[in-house]
Amino acid sequence: MVTLQLAWKNTIGAGVRTWLNVFVLSVAFVTIIGMQGLYRGMLDRARDAMIRMELGDGQFWHPEYDPYDPFALIESHGPVPVQLLPVVAAGDAVPVLITQGTIYPDGRIKPILLKGISPGQTVLELPTETLTAAGDIPALIGSHMAKNSGLSVGDFVTVRWRDAHGTYDAADVRIVHVMETIVQSVDNAQIWLPLDQLRTMTDMPNEATLIVRGKGTQDITGAGHWGLKDVGFLTKAIDEIQQMSDFSLSFLYIFLLGMGLLAVFDTQVLSIWRRRKEMGTLMALGMTRGTLIRLFTLEGAMHAVLALLAGAVYGIPLLTWFARSGFTMPEYVESYGMALGRTMYPVYGTGLVTGTVILVFITVTIVSYLPTRKIADLEPTDALRGKFS
Repeated sequence: MVTLQLAWKNTIGAGVRTWLNVFVLSVAFVTIIGMQGLYRGMLDRARDAMIRMELGDGQFWHPEYDPYDPFALIESHGPVPVQLLPVVAAGDAVPVLITQGTIYPDGRIKPILLKGISPGQTVLELPTETLTAAGDIPALIGSHMAKNSGLSVGDFVTVRWRDAHGTYDAADVRIVHVMETIVQSVDNAQIWLPLDQLRTMTDMPNEATLIVRGKGTQDITGAGHWGLKDVGFLTKAIDEIQQMSDFSLSFLYIFLLGMGLLAVFDTQVLSIWRRRKEMGTLMALGMTRGTLIRLFTLEGAMHAVLALLAGAVYGIPLLTWFARSGFTMPEYVESYGMALGRTMYPVYGTGLVTGTVILVFITVTIVSYLPTRKIADLEPTDALRGKFS
């Protein structure tokens, strides 16, 4: 306890030098939490939005379906497996039929995906109830698609597609709704049509490309040759992005924390050099080398404690405001094809804050200890004369 009190007194007594170190460390501490929270909030929001609007509780894929191979769509359709017919009939799963198409807005040619889905489905949070309009062929598009194609509610656009027999056909569809969504994988270059309508247009009765599983169908794991892709598999891309972002951000964290650690290291070296006679006096009065090393190490560790307190003073209100207001991204980010949205909201978990606190404290303590190793070889008589052996 005496050593701790003496370390605290010496740290505070250092004046401006201590508070400069504390400020640099606190900035690094708050920045690390802020950046980590921003990326975690962005990816958590993307994952949640994709699950609610596209992935459900997993998907059964046709054996030939590959979302990254547009040529595979020609053969990626088949009758709904008999194992899933009762689940689909109960509304606990929804079939989706996907085929390639082309639209001609204002005389331009734009390749798209035509997706058929039941207007009465409740598995996905898509406004498919708008596809019940009578008369013309109703179509649902996203805001990004509407912006790129110049379409709005009430507009007609010519759609061309190829049916199951390889015959091309065309028809006019009417845009009945433009949905706002951050999930570009259900928006970009896509038109949603009533499932029965698209089946008729493509001559694919009772067929689908994939079947989205609802929350109440966890016990359904097999459907013949249709493979089940769980949420973990479907969100693998987001997990890989998170790993890459953690790796790239680590360089920024090392830089920020390194500046603070360098300041602490220099302070320790200077302190040991200037307080040689004080160390000799303490050793002459009976303080052991081990106790003296602990004293200087504690003084360095005090910088981490003060930095955490200082960071909490201005960091908590700053990060709280940041979490409420979010961070607005430029418009071009929407074209990346990820569920980012224009505004990202950070998420600060207990594990994130605790881990950062432990990281800062341990690294500062280690850096504070390194210069003190020279004290182990110090002789009291040399220290009193201002020398190191």
